[in-house]
Order: sequence, then C-alpha cells, then structure tokens
Amino acid sequence: MDAYLIAIAIIGALYVLLALGLNLQYGLTGIVNFGHVGFFCVGAYTTAILCEHGVPMVVTFPLAALLAMLAAWPLGLVSIRLREDYFAIVSLGFSEVVRLVATSERWLTNGVQGIAGIPKMFGMLTGTPQALAVLGLLVVLNLIAIAAMWRIVRSPFGRMIEAIRDNEEAVKALGKDPAGFKIQVLVLGAGLAGIAGAVYAHYIGFIAPEQFVPLMTFQIWMAIIMGGVGRISGALVGAVILMFFLEGSRFLRDLLPFISEVSMASVRLGVVGLALILFTMYRPQGLMGDFTRK
Repeated sequence: MDAYLIAIAIIGALYVLLALGLNLQYGLTGIVNFGHVGFFCVGAYTTAILCEHGVPMVVTFPLAALLAMLAAWPLGLVSIRLREDYFAIVSLGFSEVVRLVATSERWLTNGVQGIAGIPKMFGMLTGTPQALAVLGLLVVLNLIAIAAMWRIVRSPFGRMIEAIRDNEEAVKALGKDPAGFKIQVLVLGAGLAGIAGAVYAHYIGFIAPEQFVPLMTFQIWMAIIMGGVGRISGALVGAVILMFFLEGSRFLRDLLPFISEVSMASVRLGVVGLALILFTMYRPQGLMGDFTRK
C-alpha cells in the first residue's frame, strides 16, 4: 500500500509541474495551449535517447528542458499571427506531430515499440527508498518552479503578461509588443513540461508514443480549471483533485460490480468529466479562485 501511495504522489507531483507550466501560459497570459503534452514528450524522448548513448542524467535533464523550449519557440512565432481559437488547434496539431514523429522515426525512437531500459534515477537505491528519492526530487523541482512563478507574478514582466491576458489591444495601444512576451511565456512553460517529461521517463523506465496522447493535456486543463485558473495554489490543488478523481474512480468497481472491466474505463472518464462540469457550473473560478465571485 505504501508503494502505491508513493507512486500516486509521484504522478501527482508530475501533474503539478505540468499544471504550473500551463497555468503560466493560459492562467497568466491567456495563451490557449492544447499541445502541452508535446513538450512533455520532447523532454521524455530527449533524455531517453541521450541516455541510450551513454550521456549522464545530469546532462540529459537540462538538455530535455532546452529542447522542449526550442520546440516551443516556432510555436510561439505562430501564436503571434493567430487568434486564440486558431492557435489552440495549431498547438493540438503540434503535439500530434511530435507523437507521430516518435511513432514513425524508428531509427531514433524505436517507433511504436518504444524505448525500454531507461536508467532509473538514484540507481544506488532500490524499492521504496528509490521512489521516495524521486518524490523528493519532484518536490524540490516544484518548489523551485513555484518560487520562480511567484517572482514572475510580482515582477513588471508578470504585470505585463497579465495585461496581455486581460486586454491585448490595450497593451498594443500603449506601445508595447505582446508577441515577445507570449513567446517567452510559451518557452518557459515548455521548459517545465520538458523537465517533467525527463523525470517521467526515468521513473517509468519505458516510454512509447501511446503515452503522450492529447488526453494528458486535457487532464492538465481539468486540473487548472478545477483548482483555479491564474492561481499558483490552483495548480497545486487542482492536481490533487484530479488525482483524487482519477485514482479514486478505480474503486468504483467495488460499488458497481455489474460493470465490466472494459466499460469501467469509460465510467471513470465520465466521473472526471462530471466533476469538471459541476466545477464549471458552481465554481467556475476554481476551488482556489476569487471567493468573492459566484
């Protein structure tokens, strides 16, 4: 049971890191990014491929973040010329292109068979101590990300991106160029996703294209919506709520024994969807949003 709870905590911490990146992009800047999992995928494959060639993890982790950030740069250039709804579709297409490249380029990614035998972090440990060490690393990474976002929110840069979110035309009228700020925000959020992907690859020990489907992006969206868009605490609380529904719904089988194992996956997804609908109806600002609003 302890191993299960630690594993849930690790996945939850990964979701927090992803939610912080998406919250920076959408919650603070208003960029509708439906391709967040693409950067997660880039980070995971970068560290996996480099480790196959003997590159130490201390080097692969920053490179995973760097390549994810480089992948976000051209996407940021696209965002300058598109409305929010069109950019959302383009970003979703970007994540699918990344996944299709991972599927088709067998010489690099081993295709649909994936990459196995990715070295574990803290290899000198085994079992529960190793899992606790991974969880500790994720806690440190999240604390660093939270501290960085805290500084951003209270800086002139943070005030500018919030102004872009609220009224981009007004920002242009003041002589400011929102384009550069949007690109920077996309790159920073992608870096967090790349780091999360690297940790995920080494924790799981195996990656394949089917692990990086758009559903993961929309789960992160659920987290920030339920927690509170634009709130750092919302990313934290939203990830916890999401894990509660994703994992808690596994035990619905005990309450609904007449539903088959195959159908239960759809029921679980329906439960999470219902929770999102209820939050949207009765708490649209999220659990950690402005309590003066209804």
